[in-house]
Amino acid sequence: MRRPRTARSQFNTILLIITLLLPACAKSIPDESTPSPTSLAPIPSGINSGVAASGIQIYFTDPTAVHATDYEGGPDEVLVAALAQARLSVEVAAYSLDLWSIRDALINAHKRGVVVRMVMESDDMDNLEVQQILDAGIPIIGDQQQGLMHNKFIVIDRMDVWTGSMNYTTSGVYKDNNNLIHMHSSQIAEDYSNEFKQMFTYHLFGPDKMAGTPNPKISVDGIPVEIYFSPEDKAANRIIELIQGAQNSINFLAYSFTSSNIGDAIIGRSQAGVTVMGVMDDDQAKTSQATEYEPLTQAGLDVRLDGNLIGLMHHKVIILDQKIVVTGSYNFTESAETTNDENVVIIFSPEIAEKYSEEFQRVYQLAQQP
Repeated sequence: MRRPRTARSQFNTILLIITLLLPACAKSIPDESTPSPTSLAPIPSGINSGVAASGIQIYFTDPTAVHATDYEGGPDEVLVAALAQARLSVEVAAYSLDLWSIRDALINAHKRGVVVRMVMESDDMDNLEVQQILDAGIPIIGDQQQGLMHNKFIVIDRMDVWTGSMNYTTSGVYKDNNNLIHMHSSQIAEDYSNEFKQMFTYHLFGPDKMAGTPNPKISVDGIPVEIYFSPEDKAANRIIELIQGAQNSINFLAYSFTSSNIGDAIIGRSQAGVTVMGVMDDDQAKTSQATEYEPLTQAGLDVRLDGNLIGLMHHKVIILDQKIVVTGSYNFTESAETTNDENVVIIFSPEIAEKYSEEFQRVYQLAQQP
């Protein structure tokens, strides 16, 4: 059973404020303007990959692939290749982990002298692979919270961030529909490392965390990107604002969708003439009493239940006007907004929107007819 959340001392809060305002100065970390080995070239993947820009790459899982049942050829392979190039530091925030390829890559990096540290959802720390990581000497901090440490991100050498909806598990990579995004940016890496520090160093999770993302709006190779963390950044406000600004189309892929505020915003744009199409996970839509599936379909929207027969439709994606993408670990739920540790990435790029639209069409075509 989880331990209830306890109040943090005033001393720790003051110490955290001071520390987060100080520049990173660890001797083992070089100037963040220095490119890391992982930035030299995009790492190819044999499955549903797309290089949308030199600083941003997108990868998708494919549960229909023949070799998926052999646990080969998935996006974990590009992540393993990136971890193999790590030279200084690896920071991991993982909701769950049981995939041996990721386990081995983390342990191998640790053996090379790379500083590897992790935070995890406490309830998912009891499997063999996590124990083997601990036994190798890699420290892991559990959240010990009522909410979920639901992030899935890795920061490598303070220059590269890997995030998205993909858990580091056999099901997450080979059975579920997921996306993995790689962003090469010292500023985005600083954002995620700042979030990681709150959890790993100060044991601040969920509502205890402090707002103050260093670079909430930045540019990666000319592409505007916005970064939000939950609960401190109130990501739903920005998501709803963008939905309300949609002029032509809203396409979404939602594992869990219970936020009536987001649902109402989508319905409102549909009533204004915006075309709405969506796919929701079948099990979640049928078992959750608060699901937005019924309100959306009753409003006449083209929202379908997924057709993945072996896993989950686990995306958390909204595509607006074929030029804005909302993605990350953030389900469209009240828990994601107020209780869980989550991250949201918003990208303003027709090229990246095209990659996500291709994935949307793959999932939509396999979805159950209404």
